[in-house]
Amino acid sequence: MTATTTGPGRGPQDGDGAAPSRAVVVGGGLAGITAALELADAGVRVTLLEGRPRLGGLAFSFRRGDLTIDNGQHVYLRCCTAYSSFLDRLGALHLAPLQDRLDVPVLDVGHPSGKPRLGRLRRTALPVPLHLAASLATYPHLSLAERAAVGRAALALRGLDPQDPALDGTDFGGWLRRKGQSARTVEALWDLIGVATLNATAGESSLGLAAMVFKTALLTDPGAADIGWAHVPLGELHDTRARAALDKAGVRTLLRTRATGIARTADGTWQVGAETGPGTAERLTADAVVLAVPQRETHALLPDGALDEPGRLLDIGTAPILNLHVVYDRKVLRQPFFAALGSPVQWVFDRTESSGLAARGEGGQYLAVSQSAAQDDIERPVAELRARYLPELERLLPAARGAGVRDFFVTRERTATFAPTPGVGRRRPTARTNTPGLYLAGAWTATGWPATMEGAVRSGVHAAGAALSELGRPHVSPLREAV
Repeated sequence: MTATTTGPGRGPQDGDGAAPSRAVVVGGGLAGITAALELADAGVRVTLLEGRPRLGGLAFSFRRGDLTIDNGQHVYLRCCTAYSSFLDRLGALHLAPLQDRLDVPVLDVGHPSGKPRLGRLRRTALPVPLHLAASLATYPHLSLAERAAVGRAALALRGLDPQDPALDGTDFGGWLRRKGQSARTVEALWDLIGVATLNATAGESSLGLAAMVFKTALLTDPGAADIGWAHVPLGELHDTRARAALDKAGVRTLLRTRATGIARTADGTWQVGAETGPGTAERLTADAVVLAVPQRETHALLPDGALDEPGRLLDIGTAPILNLHVVYDRKVLRQPFFAALGSPVQWVFDRTESSGLAARGEGGQYLAVSQSAAQDDIERPVAELRARYLPELERLLPAARGAGVRDFFVTRERTATFAPTPGVGRRRPTARTNTPGLYLAGAWTATGWPATMEGAVRSGVHAAGAALSELGRPHVSPLREAV
């Protein structure tokens, strides 16, 4: 059965009596939600298409028994102003609070004593770069000479321009070596932060993206790197509250609906094919289309001539993230999170409250182990991962020794982010295409940011702004101001 509709074009008239502008946004991740809200807030009639039965893209929740599980641990920083504004737009900023001040416990089990050794990366209220001076001076995981070398490298990093094309083609690891950074310093500091934010080691990362991360988070404002994370399931933010905001803005949201093709007609409008299942099709007419889907899906939908070199999209690689979920029968961690050294474990978060485990009143603790740049582990069987990581958690957390494991399971995002390899910057397209009325969004587009929730939201703002400019409509919103 095939239906034809003018989709978002029917409805109230603009103030001058003309039919309102219409837009179709393909993709219901953070980029697509943002673009749809920005367009709708400017008076455009919007239809949002999402193939999954939920919104949120790769930052979502699911049920496991009577617990609500996030597919992976997602955090943001105080410098992520667009994502903060996005949460505020959803009425959810209070559900993902920030630390008062950056404070990261770092446990090292590679110490010769064999005992976990605790260090902390934290800031003071002093101006940059003095805000981290005390923490660095007492950081026990580096020698005095290594700490001094970090200071010199940070000053050199502060002088770089992340937008310099030459930096895009240079690898961060090689630059660090040239600045006197030892292998231990890279492991205990630069990769500790960089792997979590870039989803790649220093040797596999573009210097331009690394410089952007470290300058923005650590070398601009004292509080820029303060960490925030959802204290409720991600689905509450990116699906439930996002859908409510879209409904209130007048966006028509179609879940379990995929775009099958887009084409520009002779009169300059767009036809978007949509399908909810075999034999069910709809054709939407729009003045603007935003493709807010991954690069390969975008490539498949692009009409001829939309990009000069569309094949470049296929050259943007991907990188995996693995998350291990462990439910213990007792409390084994007293901090909300920590990072690890000398172990394959990277970052561990306490998700007992947000998952609903605490509300059951049965005791126990649920820890999420987040493993970025997980190429070596992403395909390992669950039994093998269990045998590898449970003993590591016992090394890091003595209280876990002898604790019962009620549940152990794994979530895998094989294409979690774009790979921030040297040269990736020249492959990332801007929001505008060569074809009027067609725009691109997604963390993989040219936002200047790595593949983060902040980058995804910024891309949606950029795409909506480009569309509104071409439609002759003003783009005034808190999200635009945040970008």
